[in-house]
Amino acid sequence: MNDASTLGWLTTGGSHYDIGLALGREGRAAVHDRLRHTALWQRIVALVDTPAVTRMRADTAQRFPWMMAELAGLAEGLALPIGEVFAWHCRGELLAGAPEGCTTLLLPGETPLLAHNEDGLPCLDGTAFLVHATPDDQPAFLSFCYPGSLPGHTFAMTGSGLVQTVNNLRLTGIMPEVPRMVLSRAMLRQPSVAAVLDMLENAPASAGFHFSLARLGEPGLTSVEIGGGKVCQRSVTTPQLHANHALYHPATDGAQVITRSSRDRQQRGEALLADGVRDPLAILGDGGDGGLPILRRSPHDPDDENTLATVCFRLLPDDILWEVHAPGPATPRRGSLQTLFG
Repeated sequence: MNDASTLGWLTTGGSHYDIGLALGREGRAAVHDRLRHTALWQRIVALVDTPAVTRMRADTAQRFPWMMAELAGLAEGLALPIGEVFAWHCRGELLAGAPEGCTTLLLPGETPLLAHNEDGLPCLDGTAFLVHATPDDQPAFLSFCYPGSLPGHTFAMTGSGLVQTVNNLRLTGIMPEVPRMVLSRAMLRQPSVAAVLDMLENAPASAGFHFSLARLGEPGLTSVEIGGGKVCQRSVTTPQLHANHALYHPATDGAQVITRSSRDRQQRGEALLADGVRDPLAILGDGGDGGLPILRRSPHDPDDENTLATVCFRLLPDDILWEVHAPGPATPRRGSLQTLFG
């Protein structure tokens, strides 16, 4: 692992409460100094006592009590009421247009590769971090984390050899029972892609997410779109790019919001792949060809999103190589599954 990157790093472990507490302490300053002053935070926490949030909190407590312990620790570490912290994890269910972007590149082949731009609120630029967590009762994992949020809904790799990247889908007309961020966190405890898919198939309704999945020793890449209790999966046999709208979920019939940025990134990525471009950093760093760019660094981004990190996971026969690039000239963090988890 390279320690010269400006991207933060947190090592933690123990009980789920302990892990949540460490995450909260790491992100406390950014949440209080930046995030809580945004219109989005204030809009979401105003809904803390609504029936939708109450329902999702009760369902999460029933199905995932260990995650409620993690959220309780997170709230303690943030010095915020747990109600506000839980509501923040429901933002995708409460607002179909929540500003969370991302672009994922899937390159199957002899050495499959998953690469991903993590796009989030510009006010959190420079405050996000990587967490290496070792829960007492679950596989260890490495995940990109936003201050104030649990891991799992960005990009991650687990000690079981599972890799996942996550894109926002802006689906409409959904009656959620559990936050999608709860499901993406729960995926990190699964031992295989098949176990992840089984968990999603049996999960209650949530808002929309797209997952790209791979696992060391398992052939191929898998693309999954969820939302409203429906799970649609595809085996990836040709190079693909996925932005922030459903491509094969039933929501493609019109029950989703497709922003100009998402449409432009999808079209530009498909054009680059059609032209034979396979360099993941060239594709994810593309500045556009007359449309809105794949690499999003403009303070005037129409979706209020910026690229805060880029990751590449390369699946070798006996290891996974990973590298995470922060914006600008900072040295990327690099490592492997074997060196991180043993």
